[in-house]
Amino acid sequence: MDRLAHFYPNASMKRHLLNASIYVLATLGANYTAAWFIPFPLFGQVAVGTFIFGVTFTQRDRLHSAGRLWVYVAIAIAALANVFMSALLDVPLRIILASFLTILLAETADTEVYQRLLRYPWLVRVAGSNAVSVPLDTLLFTVIAFAGVLPTWEIVSLLFGETITKYVIGAIVALWRDGKFVWQES
Repeated sequence: MDRLAHFYPNASMKRHLLNASIYVLATLGANYTAAWFIPFPLFGQVAVGTFIFGVTFTQRDRLHSAGRLWVYVAIAIAALANVFMSALLDVPLRIILASFLTILLAETADTEVYQRLLRYPWLVRVAGSNAVSVPLDTLLFTVIAFAGVLPTWEIVSLLFGETITKYVIGAIVALWRDGKFVWQES
């Protein structure tokens, strides 16, 4: 029985696998709903998928406790899984390309900024990395996916709405740690 012990994941490994799975599934759900828009009352609009994708920024940050390799493996799996899912569902090529490039570039930027902030508290690391990756993600995806398809005013509206929504969702997710909000920790 002792020889089989190394085949069973410990609690830490299970947490890393769960975080990676949530991250990958959130990117799949977000990209599936990337072209379903909800208008804001005065100005701006947001894709339904953005409410899901806002989770990915912080969810991926949770993987850093497993090491940089875990983060990059999760990014690669998410990027490839999105290409396969999108191709199966006949998602337009522009959305597939936008998703793939944005995941690779914005998530890499987020990862490297987060790594440089490891000595700081959790919320500083998350806010610092999101300050770079959220606008980069929004700009890359929106321009690649919708330039030439949507009018300029609608792209500007999306850039505004998507950025605000990703920051808000990312902040809410960052405030929730280990089954409670950070202010509830003792």
